[in-house]
Amino acid sequence: MTTRRDGPPGRQTRRPGPQGDRFRPRPNGPEGDRVVLYGWHPVAQALANDGRRLHRLLATENAMLRLTEEIGQLRIDPELVRPSAINALLGPDAVHQGLYLEADPLPGPDLDDLPDDALLLALDQITDPHNVGAIVRTAAAFGVAGIVTTARHSPSATGVLAKSASGGLEHVPLVIVRNLSEALIDLGERGFTRIGLDSEADTDLDTIGPKRPAVIVLGAEGKGLRQRTRENCDVLARIPFRGEIRSINVSNAAAITLYALSVGR
Repeated sequence: MTTRRDGPPGRQTRRPGPQGDRFRPRPNGPEGDRVVLYGWHPVAQALANDGRRLHRLLATENAMLRLTEEIGQLRIDPELVRPSAINALLGPDAVHQGLYLEADPLPGPDLDDLPDDALLLALDQITDPHNVGAIVRTAAAFGVAGIVTTARHSPSATGVLAKSASGGLEHVPLVIVRNLSEALIDLGERGFTRIGLDSEADTDLDTIGPKRPAVIVLGAEGKGLRQRTRENCDVLARIPFRGEIRSINVSNAAAITLYALSVGR
């Protein structure tokens, strides 16, 4: 394949060409666990994270120019493509901003590895990748140490979720557990205050005050927290809405709750 010098010294960037087999998604690695990231923030943050193993980067000329201006030397040789090549991989509705990256998923810590004074989130069967991604982004903004979730009934950290997280996946680890209730029991034994968000709770969120260590437990929209999850919370709290609408998106609820429980607010 013909190459040309384009970008940081010492790098070879492939020139755009006819769209064919080389623009099909490549097979995943031996474990079948390669993830896809697209869009400026997810890709730029992944490129800057030495802990993220990279496999393949597609970039349009404009996106490549922006990368070299804002990041400089890249850890992977990009393939220069037209936007339509990335559209073919992701579909026409994906807002990819000229960037597509295949990478290994980030390793997640064990529950025991989390700091004893941490602020955590726990997700009880929240399956919408847009919501989970937005929660990850908010968690990164508030310095959350980890997000506890289950392998089942939760979306993978790729594609839409990663785009919605806007780079937050590189800063907030996902802690995958087999059983959420058992994880909450373990955290309670370590001294974590377990705060379940429940619109029908008697306790107003703003009466709890800052807590450390603490885990904020969020349930799926509509279903809320499951019964066993509720039983393993120390307190159930509600956001004291004053208007006619008394429910909001779970990612917005996460942001309000993190602010309300922040130390030194």
